[in-house]
Amino acid sequence: MSESQTAPAGSEASGKHGGHHQSFWLWVMCLTGVDYFSTLGYQPSIAFENAGLLAPFATIVLVAVTLFGALPIYSYVASQSFSGQGSIGMFARLMSGWTGKIVVLTLLGFAATDFVITKTLSAADAAEHLLHNPMWPWDFDKSSITSQLTQRLTLTMGLLVFLGGMFLRGFREVIGLAVVIVAVYLTLNAIVIGAGLLYLFEHPDKFTQWMDHIRQGASGWYLHENPLGSGASGFLAILALSFLLFPKLALGLSGFETGVAVMPLIKGSDDDPANNPQTRIRNTRKLLTLAALIMSVYLMGSSMVVSTLIPPEELTEHAAVSAAPGGPGASPEVAEPVKPKAKDRALAYLAHGEAPDKISSLFGPTFGTMYDLATVVILWFAGASAMAGLLNLVPQYLPRYGMAPEWANATRPLVLLLTGINLLVTWIFKADVSSQGGAYATGVLVLMTSAGFATVLQYGRTEGRNRWRWYGYIFITIVFLYTTADIVITKPEGIRIAAFFIFTILATSLISRIARSRELRFAGFEITDPESSLLWGTIKMQEKTCLVPHRPGRRSLKQKAESIRREHRIRRYDDIILVEVQLQDASEFVQKPQLEITQEDGQFLMKISGAASIAHTLAAVALEISKEGKPPEIHFGWTEETPWSGTLGFLLFGEGNVPWMVRDLIRRAQPDPSKRPLIIIGGS
Repeated sequence: MSESQTAPAGSEASGKHGGHHQSFWLWVMCLTGVDYFSTLGYQPSIAFENAGLLAPFATIVLVAVTLFGALPIYSYVASQSFSGQGSIGMFARLMSGWTGKIVVLTLLGFAATDFVITKTLSAADAAEHLLHNPMWPWDFDKSSITSQLTQRLTLTMGLLVFLGGMFLRGFREVIGLAVVIVAVYLTLNAIVIGAGLLYLFEHPDKFTQWMDHIRQGASGWYLHENPLGSGASGFLAILALSFLLFPKLALGLSGFETGVAVMPLIKGSDDDPANNPQTRIRNTRKLLTLAALIMSVYLMGSSMVVSTLIPPEELTEHAAVSAAPGGPGASPEVAEPVKPKAKDRALAYLAHGEAPDKISSLFGPTFGTMYDLATVVILWFAGASAMAGLLNLVPQYLPRYGMAPEWANATRPLVLLLTGINLLVTWIFKADVSSQGGAYATGVLVLMTSAGFATVLQYGRTEGRNRWRWYGYIFITIVFLYTTADIVITKPEGIRIAAFFIFTILATSLISRIARSRELRFAGFEITDPESSLLWGTIKMQEKTCLVPHRPGRRSLKQKAESIRREHRIRRYDDIILVEVQLQDASEFVQKPQLEITQEDGQFLMKISGAASIAHTLAAVALEISKEGKPPEIHFGWTEETPWSGTLGFLLFGEGNVPWMVRDLIRRAQPDPSKRPLIIIGGS
């Protein structure tokens, strides 16, 4: 899973520990592990599906990318995004304006792809383990793909509906439960993989047989797709194919975004400052390193055991067709393809003792059922973690940008929407694990690539850093970029699903931003100095206050005030407050600008900086004065802009249609007409 999977909706500003219970980093690692380690349920099968007997070699490349690529990148991300926002949070800080918002929303689309496919893929693989368990009560023809489809779809959708129902009633991730689940699951996998490796050691002929297939060249590798052609052979071809094929094994990289997302839950030192919690950062790096090492060992061991001890025709339809009577060129009248017994459940196949060889006396229906139950639980918990991630992710960004409807802050409607999307995706992919691998890998890899780019940008902006390390980050980012491009080209269904989420998020955000553009969106002023605070109090207590927007540079303050008095017929003893608004980022929704008040030539000048909208700022000033004193007057001159250009300028740049928008904002924010500031438009 990815960005902010279990991240809080708040930030470090919400308190020293972000308002969240914190635990020892090793226990928090288990919370990331329900997603990261649960991929062992399907990763070995997907590895063989894509790399055939070369899966161990491609896994070596994957492990190298994990330890020497992803781990350094996310160690740096942890130091820059310790509030749990990960690489998306880094981009949100690195890029401002509408460009930054669009980039963040696009990344949220890929994160949504990651989260949703995590749930649907995990549920589908849990269904596979249940359906192939000998204790499953409803019979079906296990040699037929079609006869399994109805039960697989029904069971997968049932698990997803159950997951949604849990969140409708309320679900809170418990680290203690995650520790137990991960400990049991890793122990059972260690037994399966360890027994397999021991069997290989005691029966070297199995390893020799596998090596004989490797020496045969491409014809003996059981590759579904071979970019080097059927004549490929030798060490260089194996090396080249390992690099070309490892992107398809990228599900094994899925735990890093989760690792930084749970940072607010990791216990640090009480002496750590909130804006630089070095102990928590170090503990997060320990978490990332240990999780990567554990997963690397399990990935290497599982790929070797699966490739040597399970017949290829039990792992993939391609090998099953090749091994069938008549081979791949058999008559098309042959019955429907056979569902391989180990497909999507390779380690469970071994745990049930279904392999041709008697690997361990422990393996059989009883141990296999224990393994299946542990796998189903961790896969379900991974889906629950993904759901929690989405429920935290949407409120964390979209409402803050003004790009989510009001109901997006409510859990129940969001759960119903996400459950509906889960069911639709499951139906589209027919609850098939392998078919969803590309979409999952796309979401994971795009987020990892974004982490690489964010690291390169942030590190490059910091002076005095090690340039060679920066070049290393650039190289790692290029590797991620290649991996992502390979997945997008070879498995385009992932980018299609991501495009759907991106389009939905952008369209919903645009509609929501327009619909909510007339909310006041004001969080108060930051007064810069004591003198300004004193003058601000004086202005609010005046008998009558006339606020006049002012653009610096055209006329002096005295000339502007005299012109306004003449054109608007303001009395000499009524104070005029010139208001100068400096826009910072019009794409921001809620604004908390800085306020400075000075007196020049006996004239009050109110300087407001860091604003997102002129109209919202002027309305906020007038309404703040109305809270303690008499409602002020706001005097405007006539504008030459057209209504269309003014509206567009207001929506995009925060500076169009000012008089009309100020009036509308005040009317919406203050229902009592007697307390509303008066809008006056004068001049020629």
